Amino acid sequence: MEFTHYSVLPAETIEQLQVKPDGIYADGTLGGGGHAFLVCSLLTTGHLYGIDQDEAAIAAAGERLAPFGDRVTILRNNFCNMRAALGEQGVERVDGILLDLGVSSYQLDTRERGFSYRYDAPLDMRMDRRQTRTARDIINNCSEGELYRIIRDYGEERFAKNIAKHIVMRRAEKPIETTFELNDVIKGAIPAKMRQNGHPSKQTFQAIRIECNRELEVLRDSLEDLVALLNPGGRLCVITFHSLEDRIVKTAFRSFENPCVCPPDFPVCVCGRVSGGTVVTRKAILPSGEELAANNRSKSAKLRVFEKRMD
Repeated sequence: MEFTHYSVLPAETIEQLQVKPDGIYADGTLGGGGHAFLVCSLLTTGHLYGIDQDEAAIAAAGERLAPFGDRVTILRNNFCNMRAALGEQGVERVDGILLDLGVSSYQLDTRERGFSYRYDAPLDMRMDRRQTRTARDIINNCSEGELYRIIRDYGEERFAKNIAKHIVMRRAEKPIETTFELNDVIKGAIPAKMRQNGHPSKQTFQAIRIECNRELEVLRDSLEDLVALLNPGGRLCVITFHSLEDRIVKTAFRSFENPCVCPPDFPVCVCGRVSGGTVVTRKAILPSGEELAANNRSKSAKLRVFEKRMD
């Protein structure tokens, strides 16, 4: 099996999904179709449902997965709606679900989408361009306090307060329209001696993107539904790219495995909550040295896996 640059942790993910030739699988973040291609390569009578909210990803994945014909169904939607979307296809249960979170390489490399601080482009950052709120709206309309919270919480940026202050000062002169204009504001808000490790805009851009697409809220609200979609013994595999996502997944998986809310000094459980399954990955699976050398975008990736209990 060929593992391409389109996929992060490809071998590890496919191994953990335990793909059955006649199984039904869902890729909730289809992207360019890299992971989906690998799943489809193992199917004979099985089926893959690919879901993505980005019309460009839908087009790219459709072309890439075309050789698999009617073994693939592609749906434009957000994975938070997976249960309803699959229900409309007559699918009540699946054998495995994959989420590869964050921004895709295609989105980062398409300049006009405004995701990257490396290209000068309008501030957009919408994963689903049917929505109206853009990164520009957030930067120019949120209060200084809201901007501080967003950049602090979602970017874990130590200079969040000063960046928010500088954004408000700059936009009082004229609206901040482009990625490079925002870069310039951020650079001015961070002391020169602190700009040595990586690009100074990285964490702020991450924060604005997360806010624009409600990424953490969507993830937090979706995981229980996704586990409910699994057949007994089915697996949910989630690849995260920063600590906030990983913390949500890790905490949720632990609570699914051990939902008991009885006080720890109770001799037996009386709350009646039953384990939903098992956390397969006690420690997150990380990229190999070989993958890190070949794809620097995989360096922060972590794979966690949950297996639904057998009835």
